[in-house]
Amino acid sequence: MTSDPHGHGRVVSGGPPLSRARLAMIMLHGRGGTPEDILGLAHHLGLPDIAVRAPEAAGNSWWPDSFLAPLANNEPGLSSALAVIGKISEELAQDGFGPERTVVLGFSQGACLALEYAARAGTPFACVAGLSGGLVGTKDGRGDRQQSLYDQVEKEFRYEGQMDGTPVLMGCHERDPHIPLARVKASEKVFRDLGATVTTQIYLGTGHGIVEDEIKALRSILNK
Repeated sequence: MTSDPHGHGRVVSGGPPLSRARLAMIMLHGRGGTPEDILGLAHHLGLPDIAVRAPEAAGNSWWPDSFLAPLANNEPGLSSALAVIGKISEELAQDGFGPERTVVLGFSQGACLALEYAARAGTPFACVAGLSGGLVGTKDGRGDRQQSLYDQVEKEFRYEGQMDGTPVLMGCHERDPHIPLARVKASEKVFRDLGATVTTQIYLGTGHGIVEDEIKALRSILNK
C-alpha cells in the first residue's frame, strides 16, 4: 500500500472562478461517495459566490475502518487525506483565500475528516461543517470499551491553537448507525474549548444523511 494513497487523486472544482468568489469551500465526500456527490450539496445551497474544491478519495474511501477505531487501523489513509486538504488550502491561500475565507465541510466520513482537519489546524475559518460526523482524535485512549461509542475506546483530543469564533456546524441523528452521539458531544466540547462558536443540531430517531434543516442552517451561516 502506498504511503500517500490520496495524494494524486482528482480535485473537482465547482462554482465561480476564484476571481469572482467571496469564499472558497473545500467539500469532502463520504465513504463510497464521489466529489460529484458532494458538489450536489453545493448546488442545493444555492450560493453562487462560493468557489468549491472537492477532492476524491482513493477507492472512494478516506480510510478503511470506522473513525472510532484505533488510529493505526486507518493509516496511512487518514494522514494522506489530511495532507490533501492541506495542499488545497495552501493553493487557495496563494490566490487570496486563507482560512478566514475558506469553508471546510464534509458528510459522514468526510465530515469526520473536515472536523479533524479544522481542529488540528487550530486557526479561524470562515466556517466548518461536519454533517453526520465527529472528531477522529489525536491519540488512542487507554480506557474500557464503551457502549456509547459502539464498543470502542474513547480517544484523546489534544489540539492547539484558537479558532476565535469560527462558526462550526454539526448535525447528526440521535441514533446514527455510524456516528455515536457521545462522540458528537465530545467534538462539540473540543471546538468550544478552541474558541469556536458551535451549533449542534441533533435529529430524533435513527438515520444517516443530510436533512433540509442542516442546509438551511449552513446557508444562513454562509450568507452572513
